[in-house]
Amino acid sequence: MASNTEDSSRREFLKRAGGATVATASITTLAGCGGGNDDTETETDAGGDTGDGDTETEGDTGDGEGEETTRLRYGRGAHSSTLDPQNTTSGEVAKVTNQAYDGLISFQVGEASLTEGLATDWSMDGESVTLTLREGVTFHDGSDFTADDFIATYRRFVDEDYEYYFEDASVYGPFTLGNWIESVEAAGDYELSITLTQTYAPFLRNLAMFAAVVISQEAIEGDTNLGEEMVGTGPFQLETLDDANNRIRLTAFDDYWGDGPNVDEVLFLTRGQNSTRAQALVEQELDIIDGLDPDSMQIIEGSDTAENRTATGINIGYMAFNLSRVEAFRDRRVRRAISYAIDTQAIVENIYSGIATQADQPIPPALFGHNDDISPYEHDPEQAQSLLDEAGYGDGFSFTLTTFQNPRGYNPAPLPTAQTIRTNLAEIGIEMSIDDRQFSDYLTYTSQGRHDATLAGWYTDNADPDNFCYVLLHPQVEVPDGQDWVAWDTEGYNTSNNAAWANTEYMDLVEQAQRTTNQDERAQLYSEAAQLAHDEAPWVFIDYADEVRGVANAVSNYTVAAIGGPFLEVVEVE
Repeated sequence: MASNTEDSSRREFLKRAGGATVATASITTLAGCGGGNDDTETETDAGGDTGDGDTETEGDTGDGEGEETTRLRYGRGAHSSTLDPQNTTSGEVAKVTNQAYDGLISFQVGEASLTEGLATDWSMDGESVTLTLREGVTFHDGSDFTADDFIATYRRFVDEDYEYYFEDASVYGPFTLGNWIESVEAAGDYELSITLTQTYAPFLRNLAMFAAVVISQEAIEGDTNLGEEMVGTGPFQLETLDDANNRIRLTAFDDYWGDGPNVDEVLFLTRGQNSTRAQALVEQELDIIDGLDPDSMQIIEGSDTAENRTATGINIGYMAFNLSRVEAFRDRRVRRAISYAIDTQAIVENIYSGIATQADQPIPPALFGHNDDISPYEHDPEQAQSLLDEAGYGDGFSFTLTTFQNPRGYNPAPLPTAQTIRTNLAEIGIEMSIDDRQFSDYLTYTSQGRHDATLAGWYTDNADPDNFCYVLLHPQVEVPDGQDWVAWDTEGYNTSNNAAWANTEYMDLVEQAQRTTNQDERAQLYSEAAQLAHDEAPWVFIDYADEVRGVANAVSNYTVAAIGGPFLEVVEVE
């Protein structure tokens, strides 16, 4: 049963998001409303914060006429490994690309409801989706936005027959667009007609994901290196990519179709240590920072120049067992034993104190389909030992836990978390070593399935349970008879399922939920799937974290957002 705090947080979020807007109720008749975490990952404290004359100093003149440049400095724990939204699962990449690219549909700032983006109206009826596109929109390269740009973007992502298909596209391609679209046609320059492979309830929300933003067709079919350049229609355009110093500089796009931006420049600056980043904020060297833990929040709390801001998160932190690699993990009793052995309550209360609650299932409490009748695994070493004995592993075994070094919102202290897990498992005879890596290396390593087990986490992309249940725990390939896991090198395998778990009963429930448009029926299916995932324990469920940011007093109109964003075009800086 969820705690009172969790229930309150959920009610607060649902109230703010409009309840049904978090869900996809009556999505078959939804029309456009008036007018969406991985990262690289050099751990640098101050490394990129000086060097080329456009650093954190105030008062630079912007145009030679004595006007000061207004600059927003965003501090984070890791640099972006690419600027290509189709070549990443990284939240650090999305923070930057979301400033330069727009999707057909967007999320309201700080809410889960959909709003207009490059489309001004839309409808979905079964397998048929139509969208009316915005006219008079210009890309950063000067070309005009039309339906052909979305078609080229879609084909680059998933169509292997397209001359400009991107072979290094991320796993987002299939589960965002590829698995669901039968065809896309332009009915004129500003009308799109999409035919789906099946009724797929979350589809419109997928169009608001960071990976579904629209790229210029001219850039796609030209010689533009989209890993180092951005050619979108967003409020900011790329000015400087400085990988050597872990910094990115964006400038306002004068021909932006929407409101804003309200600052001339945005600087993304990397400071790997939470405390260093917090200290830079209170010393007015940064304006907004993320990736905070309780200790760094205390630094901000005691200052008179900045404040902590929080919002209900839609994320999960967990430890995944790689069933493809470690035979012991294929026994449910072993997975449940480890779940009982790890003291997730101590991790949440002592390491993440005040910014997270214990997790017990894949679906966060703020989403419909969350099963309120499930409780977290209790810390019970005796029960854990009994299950290991029953499974034939009473004398223990050994494995390596791969984790990341850089802080994440769902795991602000990865090394202390891993150390606690190692101590807990030693109590039941399991020897665990820790393999901690820079985030970009971690992502590559785990995407290849080379981990025995891994600390991981996920921020929602679309505020739909499908984004957790299907994306993270469905293999998206056929499962061999008689087993609940698949080999990592299976063709078409969904590598975001870092447990290699493949329970056919669970898969069937999730697939039914995708084809169902009635919200109550979907919620029941997801609730059953959540119970099954809890009982089968392909993960150790660790935490649901709040979204926490440090914000300077000079900043106004900034909203902490659990979905999409950060929405920096509306932010103002004194």
